[in-house]
Amino acid sequence: QVQLAESGGDSVQSGGSLRLSCQASTHIAPMAWFRQAPGKEREGVAIQANQVTRIYADSVKGRFTTDKDDATNTLYLQMNNLKPEDTGTYFCAAGCQRRLETCFRTGDTMDSWGKGTLVLVSS
Repeated sequence: QVQLAESGGDSVQSGGSLRLSCQASTHIAPMAWFRQAPGKEREGVAIQANQVTRIYADSVKGRFTTDKDDATNTLYLQMNNLKPEDTGTYFCAAGCQRRLETCFRTGDTMDSWGKGTLVLVSS
């Protein structure tokens, strides 16, 4: 199983920015970010299949972007204009044998998961 290591979580004020990183132990695709807020279900944030194919949740479009460094097998999540509702634990996931939209909609289809990194956005 692929090992995933997330980093970059922090506490920021509303309107601030953070950049999360997820390094995989080997080349794998797709790679994705999910998040879970306290008391809420896990939701997909973004998924990237290759350098041109990405899907973003409606709630983060225009504010979050992903970028993958294929040389280091690292997926980045740049988060700008953060809002309190972005607070949660962000999990990296990788590998999926389904259609990309299915992988994103149902995170249970992802093959590997990281342990998560906490993002706290205060108003």
